[in-house]
Amino acid sequence: MTLSEVVKVDGVAGNFSVTVKESPRYVDMEKCIACGACSEKCPKKVDSEYDAGTGKRKAIYVKYAQAVPLKYQIDAASCIRLQKPGACGFCEKVCDAGAINFDDKEKVHLINVGAVVLAPGFEVFDPKPAGVWGYGVHKNVITSLQLERYLSASGPTEGHLIRPSDGKAVNKVAFLQCVGSRDENLCGNGYCSSVCCMYAIKEAVIAKDHVPGLHTSIFYMDMRTHGKEFDQYLERAKEDAGVRFVRCRIAGVETDGESGDLRLRYVNENGRQIEEFYDMVVLSVGLQTPKHVLELAHTLDIKLTADNFAATSDFAPVQTSREGIYTCGAIAGPKDIPQSVVEGSAAAAAVADLLAPVRHELTSVATFPEEKDISQEEPRIGVFICHCGSNIAGVVDVKAVEEYAATLPDVVYVERNLFSCSQDTQEMIVKRIREQDLNRIVIAACTPRTHEPLFRETLKAAGLNEYLVEMANIRNHNSWVHSKDPQAATAKAKDLVRMAAAKVTFGDSLKPISVPITQKGLVIGGGVAGMTSALNLAKQGFEVHLVEKTDTLGGNALNLKHTWAGEHVPTQVAKLIDKVIWNDRIIIHKECVVTAVDGFVGNFRSTVTGKDGIAKVIEHGAGVVAIGGDAYIPSEYNYNSITRVVTAVQFDKLFELKEKHVKQAKRFVFIQCVGSRETDHMYCSKVCCTHSVQSAIALKKENPERNVYILYRDMRTYAQREALFKQARKLGVIFINYELHGKPKVTEVGNDIQVEVWDHVLHRPLQIAADMVILATAIRPKEDAADLGKLYKVPVDANGFFQEAHAKLRPVDFSTDGMFVAGLAHYPKPVEESVAQALAASARAATLLSKTQVSLDAVKATVDETYCDGCALCVDVCPYNAISLIEKGPAGADGKRVIQVNKAQCKGCGLCQGTCPKRGVYVSGFTMKQISAQIQAALAV
Repeated sequence: MTLSEVVKVDGVAGNFSVTVKESPRYVDMEKCIACGACSEKCPKKVDSEYDAGTGKRKAIYVKYAQAVPLKYQIDAASCIRLQKPGACGFCEKVCDAGAINFDDKEKVHLINVGAVVLAPGFEVFDPKPAGVWGYGVHKNVITSLQLERYLSASGPTEGHLIRPSDGKAVNKVAFLQCVGSRDENLCGNGYCSSVCCMYAIKEAVIAKDHVPGLHTSIFYMDMRTHGKEFDQYLERAKEDAGVRFVRCRIAGVETDGESGDLRLRYVNENGRQIEEFYDMVVLSVGLQTPKHVLELAHTLDIKLTADNFAATSDFAPVQTSREGIYTCGAIAGPKDIPQSVVEGSAAAAAVADLLAPVRHELTSVATFPEEKDISQEEPRIGVFICHCGSNIAGVVDVKAVEEYAATLPDVVYVERNLFSCSQDTQEMIVKRIREQDLNRIVIAACTPRTHEPLFRETLKAAGLNEYLVEMANIRNHNSWVHSKDPQAATAKAKDLVRMAAAKVTFGDSLKPISVPITQKGLVIGGGVAGMTSALNLAKQGFEVHLVEKTDTLGGNALNLKHTWAGEHVPTQVAKLIDKVIWNDRIIIHKECVVTAVDGFVGNFRSTVTGKDGIAKVIEHGAGVVAIGGDAYIPSEYNYNSITRVVTAVQFDKLFELKEKHVKQAKRFVFIQCVGSRETDHMYCSKVCCTHSVQSAIALKKENPERNVYILYRDMRTYAQREALFKQARKLGVIFINYELHGKPKVTEVGNDIQVEVWDHVLHRPLQIAADMVILATAIRPKEDAADLGKLYKVPVDANGFFQEAHAKLRPVDFSTDGMFVAGLAHYPKPVEESVAQALAASARAATLLSKTQVSLDAVKATVDETYCDGCALCVDVCPYNAISLIEKGPAGADGKRVIQVNKAQCKGCGLCQGTCPKRGVYVSGFTMKQISAQIQAALAV
């Protein structure tokens, strides 16, 4: 339901009555074919919200080309006819479908549901009212969202970066961070928006790619690139792309007059006043809760934080204050796409827990027309070439590719589309397949990695076998990598289309494999993440085996005292352990490790061995890896030789026990990034800054006369944790910045510890006498993570943490189907993010376990016994143990040995086919005939 809003929610969890108001669209969605004739004739233009005011739209419009549903709507406030009855009406006159309905009325719907998930998103801060940064005054001051549209191939300038004031080329761009964030004076938003640093770096890198020689400078207070692989991206931006970073908060933006150039004044780290001129200034605007969402929260009677985000518990991060109503995304605090997607699945897990007793009662199954038998037909190939806005068409001459494709053998239809992946194009492709009697399809567009599943569904909707499609990746392989050479890119696009057409000519209809599912789960790791995942699966009705290496449940959380929001961790962990122990569906295996793995998605067989050497085989349909992480044991800062140099975890215990040295000490120094963000470990451990700030606050509250220093590189108290940073400063905690090349030095001088660090304010070395030094040490991956990964065929990244299948699309999935990841095993993170990821992993696992069968991809190795001589070369190279050698016929000298493929275990990687010297095995969809045709097409022979 679009153009709709919730106006009331009555009832209780499991039985809500939701009142939804649907605003009039003034366009009949059943009749509208999104032809665009109405918008073309509409005379009224207004600023486009999608283009953030950089472009215009009509009063009747589609928000963007890939909108779902792809149906036009009329903006009543802008429409001439609706404002002045009897006037205009051009859209109605030109609409051949008769879809325009100016008499459309508001509708009210009453819906009965068991649970509610709030995902209303956010709005970006509007810098105009503040009047400080020159936004709305100087045309060349734009927001980061507007820059996104300028850099987009589908934006108003088709990806060309020009100055709004005069259309001139841009040579210098400045990014100003924390506009609308970390600033209670100008905007009232004291929190950090979490995403701005990373998107500014990305935009700066992309802008430099668009404009060779472009100079980009990012002015920042703290560079908060705390996500997975974010620091590596930051270093590449500095070293490879040449993005300049200046630690400074710019107070305002001036102009030099008629030229439109923008002047920035600041004081650098050497104390000198600097004046620089830029062609364009980009304001990195923060995130905030929209007014209508605040009204929704009031309507739903859910509690909000002081920052106007939904209040949740760190151990129930998607549960609002009202039972049965859940959150995901930015409504509960600023966050990036991966974490928002994780929370989406986590909310689904929480709902599945609540509604488990009525699972499948209202389930509907997608239906497709009967599949057409093409085995006796000659190939009739349709080629669909995507513009991708101007992402492809801005480089590749798609019209020339279209004309060329029409000349290829067996190609009977060719068409270009603005966006081949959009809903209307999908429907159009189905229509063309039927009209033109097409039986094989080539999609010349972007990567099959993300889009091939979509086009397979399109073929199924048209009654064709889903494997009769071939994708030519003319975006990644052409327009992106040959953006400076359109002629070569076009020639290569023709080559790829020719190759794809040659391969699909010999394509066959393939049938997916269905295998039964063992409706049991396995969770490896008994920490907070593992227990949360196991408990959720159990509450959904599945038997779960929980494997823990040690003799105690709780994991790293046993070392923690409070979450960032002040929740007492030991109490929460004790409750969680109690729930797990007393759940009849959870079978706990303490002091056990996984030593062997066999099987495949839906049918895993994991061997678990105890410390007594006794092994048992656990059959399960899905698994969650949540083995946690380890604390780095430092060798630097004289940790091993000075007794009063301790780690943060050790200090917590000493403070809790009121140890005499801590109680008597007056001078404390915290050193951040110990073992993190260094050459060999270029990642942020994410929790350390907040942990040290909390400890510093506790010390000052206990005794305000204490001197507490925190030596940091970037203070990463992200999101609403910024309140702790402010509180610490207010209490008198001294923060001193240091750089990687100038690490602090810790020595023992008499009875004192001396810490020396370069002070960037005083511009000289600073010696601090300390009674105790606390090291914020890194979180490391478990030493046996890579070994466990090999058992399940799941990868670890360069830092040793488990690698998810896709950071944004599948943030808790492994590339091995049926296996999922959660917690510190994936990457360092605080408790609430570990819990959310654990819930997400259990939700993903439950999508399998809730079924009795799973359909596997049909691209599998197949034996051709005519050629197979049983040499077994393929048996040795198969990484999935899917191939075995069997006797065919009578045993003995006259018997023939051939290979046998377990198609459920096979992943279709093709190593067997590449190794076989006699064509005894091939991968369906990649037969020798198809590969040979593709090669011959590539060589144009």
